[in-house]
Amino acid sequence: MSNVGLIIEERAANIGDFMVGRLLPFRQKRMVGPFIFIDHMGPAELAPGENLDVGPHPHTGLSTLTYLFEGAVVHRDSTGVVMEIKPGAVNWMTAGKGVVHSERTPDYLRDKSKRMHGLQIWVALPKEFENADPSFTHIPAEQIPEWNHNGAAFRLIAGEVMGRKSPVPVYSPLYLIEIKSSEECEVTIGSDLFGESGLYILEGRISEGGNQYGPKQILIAANAKLCTFRMAANTSVYIFGGEPFEEERFIFWNFVHSDKKVIARAIDDWKEQRFPKVPGETGFVPLPAGYLFKAE
Repeated sequence: MSNVGLIIEERAANIGDFMVGRLLPFRQKRMVGPFIFIDHMGPAELAPGENLDVGPHPHTGLSTLTYLFEGAVVHRDSTGVVMEIKPGAVNWMTAGKGVVHSERTPDYLRDKSKRMHGLQIWVALPKEFENADPSFTHIPAEQIPEWNHNGAAFRLIAGEVMGRKSPVPVYSPLYLIEIKSSEECEVTIGSDLFGESGLYILEGRISEGGNQYGPKQILIAANAKLCTFRMAANTSVYIFGGEPFEEERFIFWNFVHSDKKVIARAIDDWKEQRFPKVPGETGFVPLPAGYLFKAE
C-alpha cells in the first residue's frame, strides 16, 4: 500500500532573468512542516555575459536556504555580509523583522560560460522569532554531515534526524536530507522522521507502494514515519519536513508572517524604500505590478 498522499509537479516560473521550477507553495499544500517555498534553479547553461542578477529585494518572517549543485552565487545583504556560495555548502539567511539581499554571478565568471543549478528554499520562522534581528550563516560543504548506508550516500543539509545534527542554525524541529544512489538500493528511514514530510526527486527514479515516480516531483507522505522506498541507480532525492506550526502562515511576494498586518507594513515599507540598504548595491527589485494584499 502506498504512503504517498499527494504528488506535486514542478511548475515553470520566471524570477526576472532566470527560469526556475516552482515546487512550493502549491494550492493543495501550502507548506510541508515549516517549509513554505522551494524553487529548483536550472540546470541552466549561461553564456559569457549571461548571468544571474537578482537585485536587492526584501524578506521578512523566514530563513532562506541556498544549496547549489553547480555554479556559484555571491550573496550580499543589508547586514553587511558578502559571501560566495559553491556546490555542497549552505547559505542560511534569517530575515526576521526584515532584511534585503542580492544574488549575483561572481565577477570572475561573468565573462565565461557556466552552469547554474540548485535549490532555493524558504523556511518559515516560529512565532517567537518572526520579528528577530536578521542574521546570516555560511556552512562550508565539508561541515555538512555525510554517511553511507545500504548503497546510498546521505547528507544532512539542515536539521536534526537519524542520530545526526547539521550545523545550520535552524529555529524549529525540521530536516533536509540529500540521498544519492550509484546503484539500485532500498532506503528505509521509518520512525526517524517526524511531523510532515515530502520527498523531491531531482533525477532518476524511485519506486514505492508498487508505483514508480520520476524527476521533478514532490511526493507528500501520508505518514512521515513510514518512509521506505527503492532508488534506481544514479538517483538523487531530497527529503524535507518537520513539525508544522499551530498558527497559519501568510505569504505575499517575499514576505512571510503569521500576522497579515505585519506583511502589509512590510509592503508599504518596501514601496517607500524604508528597508535597510545593501552596501555596494544600487537599485532594487520593485513590488511586482498587480499584486494586491488584504490585511484583514
